[in-house]
Amino acid sequence: MALQDNSEFPVYRRAHMPTDARVADLLARMTIDEKIAQLHAVWLKLSADGQHAWRTEDFAQRDTGVPLDTLLRHGLGQVTRPLGTHTVDPQEGVKALNALQRQMVEETRLGIPVMSHEECLVGLMIKDATLFPSSLNYAATWNPALIGRVGEMIGKQARSIGCHQGLAPVLDVSRDPRWGRTEETFGEDPYLVGVMACSYVKGLQGERRDVLATLKHFVAHSASEGARNHAPVHVGPRELNDIYMLPFEMAVKLAHAGSVMPAYHDIDGVPCHTNRDLLHHVLREKWGFDGLIVADYVAVNLLYTHHGVARDAADAAAQSFNAGLDIELPGHECALHLKEALARGDISEATIDAAVTRVLRAKFDIGLFEHPYVDPDRVDLRSHAALDLAHEVARESAVLLRNDGVLPLAGDRQQKIAVIGPTADDPLALLAGYSFPVHLIVSGEQSASSITTPLQALRHLLGETSVVYEKGCAIIEERRAGAPVFPGDVALDTRDLNARDELISTDTFRIANAAQAAREADVAIVFVGDLSGLFQSGTVGEGSDTDTLALPGVQQALIDAVVATGTPTVVVMTGGRPYNLGGQEDRVAAQIMAFAPGEKGGEALAELLTGRASFSGRLPLSVPTSAGAVPYVYNHRLKSAGTPVARHFGSRYPFGFGLTYTRFAYSDLNLIASEVPIADGTFEFSFGVENVGTRSGDEVVQVYVRDRLASTSRPVKELKALARVTIEPHAKVHLRVRLPVDMLNFTDARGERIVEPGEFDLMIGSSSRDIHLNATLVVKGTATRTLERDWRMVSDVRVTG
Repeated sequence: MALQDNSEFPVYRRAHMPTDARVADLLARMTIDEKIAQLHAVWLKLSADGQHAWRTEDFAQRDTGVPLDTLLRHGLGQVTRPLGTHTVDPQEGVKALNALQRQMVEETRLGIPVMSHEECLVGLMIKDATLFPSSLNYAATWNPALIGRVGEMIGKQARSIGCHQGLAPVLDVSRDPRWGRTEETFGEDPYLVGVMACSYVKGLQGERRDVLATLKHFVAHSASEGARNHAPVHVGPRELNDIYMLPFEMAVKLAHAGSVMPAYHDIDGVPCHTNRDLLHHVLREKWGFDGLIVADYVAVNLLYTHHGVARDAADAAAQSFNAGLDIELPGHECALHLKEALARGDISEATIDAAVTRVLRAKFDIGLFEHPYVDPDRVDLRSHAALDLAHEVARESAVLLRNDGVLPLAGDRQQKIAVIGPTADDPLALLAGYSFPVHLIVSGEQSASSITTPLQALRHLLGETSVVYEKGCAIIEERRAGAPVFPGDVALDTRDLNARDELISTDTFRIANAAQAAREADVAIVFVGDLSGLFQSGTVGEGSDTDTLALPGVQQALIDAVVATGTPTVVVMTGGRPYNLGGQEDRVAAQIMAFAPGEKGGEALAELLTGRASFSGRLPLSVPTSAGAVPYVYNHRLKSAGTPVARHFGSRYPFGFGLTYTRFAYSDLNLIASEVPIADGTFEFSFGVENVGTRSGDEVVQVYVRDRLASTSRPVKELKALARVTIEPHAKVHLRVRLPVDMLNFTDARGERIVEPGEFDLMIGSSSRDIHLNATLVVKGTATRTLERDWRMVSDVRVTG
């Protein structure tokens, strides 16, 4: 059923016609069954010969008793992860996707092609795709342009396999690192999250927006009760808007994001998937969002199986689509019951038509009707450019937290290096949870043999004879299938809560050998951290939350034993959240936080440790002093520490912190425009940054503001501008900042963003704690200003010389 421009063909099949006309023509031709078919996905194991099979899971897509041919004869909105559902050669996967597409285009009455979506947070989550670092690494670069290139590369790979929608990025603002999905976030500051998200979205979607980015999880998923997955959220409307909704607003308005995914939890008792105020009034009406709202996997089903707000699948579907949902993912358990809901009067056909209209518009806009098939010979997943880019992000994101001079490792004389620890030679320890090899653990498969580990990379750079290795301990002795605790696996009967096998190793028998290796070395490098894994198949990741910031298992005992030898000890921490070192922070010679640096992380870390590259990452989230200090974030309100100040409150390594192999000095603050009108003013100031060290380095300049007097309690400081600059030894650069007055806004009792006149503290520094320049900014006006919809959301920082 090829598309034509000939007037003899229906309007919707004429490529030159306006999208609205094509949508209206096609919608008018559709039966109710064909409409409903566009509002859900199907999770299949596709086959190039057309013999597709169900992918069924108790937690996701159960057998509904509907034969596959019967389900597909009316068409289909989306197919779920065609190449990521199981291990398949990418070219064969594309052929299988083409087979399904051919069935939709050539064998259904109207020939509506199907959209394909894949996970793509850290690269496409399919076999052979580039394994990029985690979102925490993205944010730790403080380099939005670099992350824009990552999004662009992932988008290019997505197009090559026929993927039309990527389920990324995650815009949840991290406020409690015990939450397992902290690794998926861009950190704890809403402005940094928003800036990074906009760059990623623009890169992924491209100018044509022919691959849709999906903003998730809308909204405040990271603020869950006790940092537990799916748990309720307790935040007021001001905090909800100022902290958690800001990045979504930025990505919708500035990056034109094509899709949004609601979150699993409820806010004040209202599940996000039924929250019309959020999905329709705020997202569509207030912000002008014009894309697709797609369900998180099984979330519609959970409305009646978990939340208890719907009586059955039909009611759950009606509530979600009435709230503003467009597509149920990953399957069809509830959407198939929309006819029943329609007969009951729980939903109108006009509401169904509105959702179908948005789905069809998206399919026309991305060019799917004109180009439904993909060339298997043009699959492009592991180019040199992609691997180099992953390497660059890994290098720029590692954060040096402490260094007494032991780093970089001496290059002018031979040193004996003891490499120790459970993550030193484990390729999976370099990967975030939404990478394909980590997801394979659930099914018992492993595929990470091509990744160079830190041990291998150090041996390559320093020589086999210079490096001795002792594992010391394990985090998990064996990664295996059957470990996850999926939603619904645990019954309400509390006797079941401790039924899971404990995966974390408690064996200490290897620690003595590790200590002896350290004792005989010039420097010991201890690699520790955690292992990403879904639903407690690991120690961090989705559904793998924690109640402590102590290192999992016996890793602290390993560090204690190595430090006790007196050999200078470097601790390299990888993983999805920051951990404490049990009081050894002041005794180790150096400490590095590398997060999950991806498949090139081992090589990047070896280059940084040996001085072949320079550390330049900065923390995108604070490292609380203990779990008892949680929640701790840099932009807290003054009374957050209690009265008197709680001794455990605070962070040894604050937001924005990171050392380099050189030093920088700030000077020459010049206030060009420090008093501006409240209506449309822009603050403008300049200052200098000098490299006073002996080697080239990157400084991350950070600009913070504090509202001295406001109608509501305000944070002690908030990030308002940032810039990453490379400065040669003894050189000095000048930076000029333009900061719109709009960015000094906060939310009032009406839910509107306002700016009040008054004085603000300006703080310029190298971290949220290390402030080097101070001044006062003044907003001139006689009345509070309510911001318009398209308010100025970003500042501008430029190097002027």
